[in-house]
Amino acid sequence: MQKKLRRFRLRFRRFRRKNLPQSADDVKTMSRHPFAVPVFTIGILLALTGFAIWLAGSHSKPHSSTYVVIVSHDHVQQTVPSREPTVGTLLERLHITLGQGDVVEPSLKTHINQDKFRINVYRAVPVQIAEGPTRTFAFSAATTPRAIAQQTGQHLYPEDLVTTTPAENFLQTGAIGEVVNIKRSVPVQLILYGTPALVRTHSDTVGQMLAEKHITLHPGDTVKPALDTPITANMQVFVLRKGTSITTEQQQIPMPVQTVDDPTLTTGTSAVRQQGSPGIRLITYQVNQKTGAKQQLQSVVIQAPVTQIVARGTAPVPQSSNLSTWLLKLRQCESGGNYAENTGNGYYGAYQFSLSTWQRLGYSGYPNDAPPSVQDQAIVKNTNASGGGLASQNPGCYYSTGISAFPPG
Repeated sequence: MQKKLRRFRLRFRRFRRKNLPQSADDVKTMSRHPFAVPVFTIGILLALTGFAIWLAGSHSKPHSSTYVVIVSHDHVQQTVPSREPTVGTLLERLHITLGQGDVVEPSLKTHINQDKFRINVYRAVPVQIAEGPTRTFAFSAATTPRAIAQQTGQHLYPEDLVTTTPAENFLQTGAIGEVVNIKRSVPVQLILYGTPALVRTHSDTVGQMLAEKHITLHPGDTVKPALDTPITANMQVFVLRKGTSITTEQQQIPMPVQTVDDPTLTTGTSAVRQQGSPGIRLITYQVNQKTGAKQQLQSVVIQAPVTQIVARGTAPVPQSSNLSTWLLKLRQCESGGNYAENTGNGYYGAYQFSLSTWQRLGYSGYPNDAPPSVQDQAIVKNTNASGGGLASQNPGCYYSTGISAFPPG
C-alpha cells in the first residue's frame, strides 16, 4: 500500500508541474478565462476518481480458495495448504518432479476444489517387456499389463494378449516388479460373402478361427482354404455362398468400463488406469430378391473392444459448509437462484433440470412448478447418483463456485 501511495504522489507532482499553475500570476491569468474554473475542477475530480478506482481494483482481485491438500510421494505424505488451481501446478510449486513412467492420480489437469484433496504420485520401476524372444526394458508405474505396455511405447491391438509374471531374478531380467508378456494376434484377411474384413486371431487353423469369431457355416456355404489349413499372417479366408444376394453393415460395440473404488483418492475424483476403446462388429444379411427381406447370416467381431478401467475415489472429505450453503451457491450459478426459471431452452427450475432427468428421478410435472423443497431434494438425489457428482454433471458451476462435488452430508 505504501509503495502504491508513493507512486501516486510522484505521478501527481508530475501532473501538477505540467498542468497546474505554478505562481500567483499564472492563477490570475488562467482565472480570466470563462471556462477555467469548471475545467480545472473537472480535471481534479477525474484524477481523484481514477485513483479511487485503481486503488479499489487492486484490492478487489479475486483470490482462489485455500484448500488443505494431502500429497503422497516417495514414501512420504505431505499435508499442505494451497491456492494452486490444479494438481500439476501444485506439484510444480512443491518441486515434485516426474520421471519417465511416473503416474499421478488424479491427472495433472484435475482442479483442486475441496479440503483434504488427495494427490498420489506413483514412481516408475524397471519392467521387462517380453515379446517372443525379444526383450526390452523400460520404466512404468501403471497398474495393468496392457497399461504398462502402452505406457512404455508398445503398440497393441485389442486382440493382443498381455499378461504379467513376477520377475524372478533382478540381475538377470533387469525388472524389479514384473515381466510383461505380449502374445501378438495374427492378422487374417477374411472375405465374408464378398465383404473383406481384417481380423486378428490366436487360432491355429482356419476352422478354429471361424469358431473363435462365432462364424457358423450354413447349408450352401463354402470355405476356402480348407478348415484344417494352418493360419499364417495376412492369409485370405473366403466364406462363400453362390446364388444369393448378400448385404453387410458395421456396428460399433460400446467400450466396456470397469470402475474400481480407491480409498486413497478423494471422493469426486477419478483416474483412468487403462485406456479403453470401442469394438467393431460386421453383420451380414441374405436378402430375399423378391421381397427385399433380410435374414442375418453372420455377426462377426472384427475388432474387439478394450475395457477402460477407472479408479473412483472413495476417501471422505470434510464438509466445510452446510447443505443450505451448497444448494444456494449451486442454484445461484445455475439460474440466479430462481426456482421458477423457465427460459425456453429445455431446462427448468433453480437447478436447470431437463424434463427427462426430472422424470427419471421419479417426479412429475415440470421442475420449475415444483416447490423449492422438492427441487432441493431432487438435485441432492441426482448428484449423489452420479459417480463424479458435480465434477461430471456440471463442471462449470463445480469449478466456478468451489463447492464440493457431492452435497454435504
